[in-house]
Amino acid sequence: MENFKIALIGYGNMGKELKRLATLRNMNVTQIFDEDSPIFEAKKFDFDVALDFSIPSAVLPNAEIVAKAKKNLVVGTTGWYDKSDTMKQIALDNNIGIVWGANFSLGMQIFFRLTALAAELADSVGEYDIFVHEIHHRRKKDSPSGTAHNLGNIILENFDEKSKILVNTPHAEIHQNHLHVTSTRGGHVPGTHTVYLDSEVDTLELTHRARNRSGFAGGALKAAELIHGIKGYFSFEELLGMFWEKK
Repeated sequence: MENFKIALIGYGNMGKELKRLATLRNMNVTQIFDEDSPIFEAKKFDFDVALDFSIPSAVLPNAEIVAKAKKNLVVGTTGWYDKSDTMKQIALDNNIGIVWGANFSLGMQIFFRLTALAAELADSVGEYDIFVHEIHHRRKKDSPSGTAHNLGNIILENFDEKSKILVNTPHAEIHQNHLHVTSTRGGHVPGTHTVYLDSEVDTLELTHRARNRSGFAGGALKAAELIHGIKGYFSFEELLGMFWEKK
């Protein structure tokens, strides 16, 4: 996108990968905000869309600052979703566009749609149980991942027997309406998510394996392009769905 300017909020491993890919795609990274150069309201801004991959506690304050400057925002940080209503109000009150996502991988977005279809089909035949497991590197702070929670919510919407997500180890038989979403932490795994559909006669496994951060970064840059010039509050799935429907 010609003359498209982006800012990065948070400059850890993901921020560095965003900058690398943005350069390859001829996007202009005009400002970078981190601990040494924090974003604050009085600062002069020179960007069209900001991408926030910082920390959960900073997401809402960062959004307030960006919104008051009438700039659009991509939120890739996880762990703040209990404040989603507040974030939506920030977008509406300031007439800007905000897109958030638990996982910006385009492959994962396809995986979300496949999971919804598989859950719906399995629910219709009534012979399958369904559950989710994810694996990430030992440094990941949240567990289960935001992506696993998102998969769980997709399943709840399409599998009538399941009505509640269970993330703890029960050490006992679980109720049939519980959707067990579990996780493992270890090593250097970028991210593996598997949805299991299990019956007495067979097992289906739907798996998405991330190889590195490039998939997440590339999708986040795509989200920045799509939200540019748009007003409102969207999940990445919603925004990408609007894009796919135009094709």
